Amino acid sequence: MNSNLQVISGEFRGRRLTLPPFARPTQNMARGAIFNMLGTIIPVGDKITAWDAFAGSGALGIETLSRWANSTAIFTDISDESIKTIRKNTADIAANRIRIIKADATNIVKNYASDVNLIFIDPPYENATVGPDFLTKLANHVRSGTIVVQEIEKIVPFLPDTNKWEILRDKTYGRARFLILRSNVNK
Repeated sequence: MNSNLQVISGEFRGRRLTLPPFARPTQNMARGAIFNMLGTIIPVGDKITAWDAFAGSGALGIETLSRWANSTAIFTDISDESIKTIRKNTADIAANRIRIIKADATNIVKNYASDVNLIFIDPPYENATVGPDFLTKLANHVRSGTIVVQEIEKIVPFLPDTNKWEILRDKTYGRARFLILRSNVNK
């Protein structure tokens, strides 16, 4: 599905992104704000290995690849349509920078969580417990210092376990609430 979704900044700035059917993408303005906040947390020259766990269109992982030249991204989603869309949206990005996996992210946490240092959690809003449950699982597998961006519907009353996660930012844009967290698993 064609959309107004595009890459906000960096190498792929202005690139139009296709959406899979029934997608609820993070809108351009909110995504831009999230990445501006991440830019104050993660230096431009850092090597980023991102996991776009509930990828949909892949917009969050692609924005990461665009902004951090020294980055790679793993995209996971359970939908065949999403996987096709991510492949289309990343078609001209160097193959050694991307990995696309058709899988339920909640079932493969232990496979990828310790290998990445930036994780996006943006599951469908229909099941409000998926994101918080995924974050709980992550705490058992991530390295200390891993940054997590969690998007949940703003009406969901959720706070992460502060013994395992430091809240760096907590912002609301429209109906979406974004938590930027840093793991404290070695506390």
